[in-house]
Amino acid sequence: MKKLSYILLLLISINFCQNGYAQSKYIKTVSGKKVSISTLESRIEHIMDSIQLPGLSIAIINDAKIAYHNKFGVSNLKTQEPVTTESIFEGASLSKPLFAYFIMKMVEQGKFNLDEPIYDFLKDIFPENTIADDSFEAYKRITPRIVLSHGTGIPNWVKGKPIEIAFEPGTDFSYSGEAYQHMGAALGTKLGIGWGSQLDSLFLKEVAHPLGMQRSFYTWNDVLEKHTVKGHMNGKVNMEMHRDKKVGPGYSLQSDAYDYALFLIEMMKSNNLSPTLRDLMLKEHNHFKPDNKIHLETGQTGWGLGFAQKPTPNGMMHLHTGNNHDFQAYAMFVPDQKYGFVMFGNSNNLFPFLTEIEKLIEEQF
Repeated sequence: MKKLSYILLLLISINFCQNGYAQSKYIKTVSGKKVSISTLESRIEHIMDSIQLPGLSIAIINDAKIAYHNKFGVSNLKTQEPVTTESIFEGASLSKPLFAYFIMKMVEQGKFNLDEPIYDFLKDIFPENTIADDSFEAYKRITPRIVLSHGTGIPNWVKGKPIEIAFEPGTDFSYSGEAYQHMGAALGTKLGIGWGSQLDSLFLKEVAHPLGMQRSFYTWNDVLEKHTVKGHMNGKVNMEMHRDKKVGPGYSLQSDAYDYALFLIEMMKSNNLSPTLRDLMLKEHNHFKPDNKIHLETGQTGWGLGFAQKPTPNGMMHLHTGNNHDFQAYAMFVPDQKYGFVMFGNSNNLFPFLTEIEKLIEEQF
């Protein structure tokens, strides 16, 4: 019996160590300030209650390890079904940096080229009137590198209208989810597998599973049907789930803060991707002009291949927001401090939570 008890205790200890945060009584902020877990969780619960945030998945990275992860609130305000450790949220535009990493894996394997025009792979499958006549030649010069750094000149979403390109690709900044969709289609076509579940399966094989991400998918499946929480708009449940059958590189990721934190740790450590390509992702490829609205409002200075960049007193912050309206998300990391922060929420009022929690754990955005 003593031997059995020892084995059980050992297994429990191993499990705690694997999850990191279970062993710690505090987290460190990006500047190194210590905050107790009890204080953190008390503040989280207070903020969620005060702004009526339904559900939350949150993770904090210290020393390039997950120092804290937890989930709070409810999956569905109407039924009061609780958020659990198995709950999955829409990642919205957090889809983009992770898909950018997937692109870099394909580049590493020689299956995709950052500087080969995406039109070369799409020209035989283009529906009529996809590109406006006066933008066609410019479109033919768009490459994955330009897409990943948001330099295409394509609007964020065109909603079925012919694409009008605002400037010569590679000469300015225009955030575009639409461009990510075209790049994903180009990758799937180049690989001969399309951009449905086979492309998602390749993502799982090359990215998610090697990083330990077990609850992250771009297309709908039975796991998501069982564990994805409901979105909310202005306190009302949205029962319409986004059951995507095609990979949406710009919006369709389903995940949680723990899984996404593993991705941020990979961006710091680079165990699955060559450090050279990781560094290329984090290098600034599109520098904002002085009058850029994002720069003026946030202090961000440009975009790498996937993440926005913001200089801070603690080092360069790499960040990305996500907003599918009834789901919102945010992720950031500062490699110099080996620090990261991730949050996923199932409503349209997640960012007021960020503003309030920053009063305890310092600036995250």
